[in-house]
Amino acid sequence: MPKYLLTASYTAEGVRGLLKDGGTKRRAAIEAAARSVGATVEAMYFAFGDTDGFVVIDAPDAESAAALSLAVAASGAASNKTVALLTPEQVDQAVRKSVGYTPPGS
Repeated sequence: MPKYLLTASYTAEGVRGLLKDGGTKRRAAIEAAARSVGATVEAMYFAFGDTDGFVVIDAPDAESAAALSLAVAASGAASNKTVALLTPEQVDQAVRKSVGYTPPGS
C-alpha cells in the first residue's frame, strides 16, 4: 500500500482540544479516521516547533489520503500537508524511466 506522511500544525482551537483530551485520545481519533478511508496508521508523533504532529499512514490510494487530509483541514483544528512517500525501490524504478524534458531557456 502507498505510504503518506501527514504533518499538522494545530490552531488555537486544536491546542485547546489537545490539552483537554490528551495525546492518546488524539491518536485514537486519527486511527479511526484513517480506518474510515481504508488506511492504517504506521506511526504517529507529536513534535515541538512549527509542526505539531507527524503521522505516517498506509493508504489504498491517493484519493483516500486526500480525503483524510481534507477532513483534517475542514475541521479548522489544524493546518496540514500530505506528502507521498517512496521506497528506495520505487526511486530505482523512477530513475530508470526516460523523460523527454526540455529545461526553460533551452
